[in-house]
Amino acid sequence: MEYLINNKMNLKNCISYFFTGLIGLTILTSCEPDKPKSTVTAPIVENNTKEIPQINFTVETQYPHDINSFTEGFLFHEGKLYESTGATENLPQTKSLFGEVDLKTGKINTKAELDRNIYFGEGITFLNGKVYQLTYKNQMGFIYDGKTFKNIGKFSYTNREGWGLTTDGKSLIMSDGTRYITYLDPTSFAVTKTLDVAENNYVVENINELEYIKGFIYANIWMTNTIVKIDPNTGDVVAKMDLSDLSRRSKESNPGSLEMNGIAYDSISNKLLVTGKMWPTIYQIKIPLN
Repeated sequence: MEYLINNKMNLKNCISYFFTGLIGLTILTSCEPDKPKSTVTAPIVENNTKEIPQINFTVETQYPHDINSFTEGFLFHEGKLYESTGATENLPQTKSLFGEVDLKTGKINTKAELDRNIYFGEGITFLNGKVYQLTYKNQMGFIYDGKTFKNIGKFSYTNREGWGLTTDGKSLIMSDGTRYITYLDPTSFAVTKTLDVAENNYVVENINELEYIKGFIYANIWMTNTIVKIDPNTGDVVAKMDLSDLSRRSKESNPGSLEMNGIAYDSISNKLLVTGKMWPTIYQIKIPLN
């Protein structure tokens, strides 16, 4: 009996101790400061889109342009304007040639002509006393003496097509209708650099006729009235120009006018000329060049 009483007392004490400890734990817990609630913060995405500056222009004067000239290359050399053209099947009056443009008539004084049944002439440029001419789908180009215009050789390239051609005074710089601009060594014709052209990280396709002006590459975008100004160090479009008004004027004068394609800068006179395929007019325009 004494054993049972002692055990009950022990059990009662244990229960008392248990509840006392539980109350103490509850009080202790309830006195803890509130913990901040867990939150999920969405990552901050910076908007890196930059507004590309528009190049404003004014028309200074106009010259005639042969409406049979399917313009593929356009440039000044030693103060003279040169143009290269292509021959397309559905326009039998077109020819694959290049020569000096008479600004009084717009006619081309032909210096060299290709067989239109074999070659479609594309961009040209002068470098180191020579003229280099691309062809459209033959993956080859022609080399001419820069004074006599005698054909002195050929060269090949791996680009599937040849479109525009210019130079920075060291390399041949060509487009092929894609997003890329390719630099070629003028002796070995090896690729020395490739630019991936982009505007605000978006690919710019259909790069066509080219002109190197004061450290930048200016390019026509095929089937548009846009010229883009490209940083040759990065491939980024840093400015662009809308020539829709000139295209409209040309089509009003000659409904057969096609896309804009032709940029020629004369560093001697600081003239900038633009035209398009089968346009009736060459426009001399003024833009800020910096």
